[in-house]
Amino acid sequence: MHPLAKQLNETIQRENPHVYAMLSELGKQIYFPKEGILSQSAEAKAKANKYNATIGTALENGKPMHLKVIQDTLSAYDPKDLYEYAPPAGKPELRAAWRKKMIEENPSLEGKTIGNPIVTNALTHGLSIVADLFAGPGDSVIIPDKNWENYEITFGVRRGAEIVNYPLYNADNKFNAEGLRDAILAQKEKGKAIVILNFPNNPTGYTPLVEEGKQIVAAIKAGAEAGINVVAVTDDAYFGLFFEDSLHESLFGALSDLHPRVLAVKVDGATKEEYVWGFRVGFITYAGQSDAFLAALEQKTMGMIRSTISSGPHPSQTFVLHALNAPEFNAQKQEKFSIMKRRANRVKELLDSGKYDGAWEYYPFNSGYFMCLKLKTVDAESLRVHLLNEYGVGTIALGETDLRVAFSCIEEEQIDDLFELIYRGVKDLENVAAR
Repeated sequence: MHPLAKQLNETIQRENPHVYAMLSELGKQIYFPKEGILSQSAEAKAKANKYNATIGTALENGKPMHLKVIQDTLSAYDPKDLYEYAPPAGKPELRAAWRKKMIEENPSLEGKTIGNPIVTNALTHGLSIVADLFAGPGDSVIIPDKNWENYEITFGVRRGAEIVNYPLYNADNKFNAEGLRDAILAQKEKGKAIVILNFPNNPTGYTPLVEEGKQIVAAIKAGAEAGINVVAVTDDAYFGLFFEDSLHESLFGALSDLHPRVLAVKVDGATKEEYVWGFRVGFITYAGQSDAFLAALEQKTMGMIRSTISSGPHPSQTFVLHALNAPEFNAQKQEKFSIMKRRANRVKELLDSGKYDGAWEYYPFNSGYFMCLKLKTVDAESLRVHLLNEYGVGTIALGETDLRVAFSCIEEEQIDDLFELIYRGVKDLENVAAR
């Protein structure tokens, strides 16, 4: 084992041996090189005031070399904020701005010991880092039965972890905290569980109510008290898009100092929050007991970044930072939120009218981009294909009965027509089956 990795491991083990036990074999081996091109380049950047011949970029007239055809479209920005490599952990100003925003939007973080957000290449990359650091063959990753399919690839296929499902909803169509608790406690023999909490949920658009949030935290604490080391990951991809009386904060705050056996990890980003999907700017933030502990986790995370993508794209980090600092930012974001909320409200109003009760019911939703229909009479995949071929309507089939509809990309005035076409598709298939 490299001495730097050993040193980081010793720090983590000293500060919290439970978290050290959570690390995968790769997580224990990884480190960020302090000697080498990056560290020598950083030293030269600070001291080489005559010639700096260290880093693999090209300069011209004292600025990063660039093509006019590119810079002409980005003339509002200084070339130094576009073309140079961003640091592996991300642009420092952006990390500070995101941390400030995160604390303002999550008052429960006040006074908690949390690290500085580390920039990732959007949320999938952040989750991949979590998988690399903490998941290995046979480890249990606990997610609800209605989930984003990429979890299975990221944790199961790539890292060999075992996916453990529990029903998202209970018999009362509320969040199934008891099912989550049972799934965690079932890992007592393994002594470890990775729990992913994705709210607003993809695909259902559900965020737990405040009381349900307390039950989720209690379920994780019960696992810790039973001697299970829990990596609690909040996948906050759709954070802020809360349209009704649900949790309006990430559970990361409540989990941050819950128990020594609980490591809280927040994965979020500008991707959906700021409507910049193609920019690929995400963040990973850890909670912990001490600055030394958080610094060690940051170094390991930087090692993962350095060994995969080296660093995230600089231009998109600059664009997001510019937006966060703009005086008009909050007003413009509220404007887009209002549009999304009206779309969600119109979907619910339409579905609650009773017009389509014979064809489907819907899973509770109150946030995010999506909602899910539970079809009563036809197969979801058959309906998906029929809608696509006959009506030019795209939806997502999930299992035999569930059809995901993304109202996020449908104009409010088009929502009635969309569901009318889905209903017509159901009737078409019913008529075929009746022949």
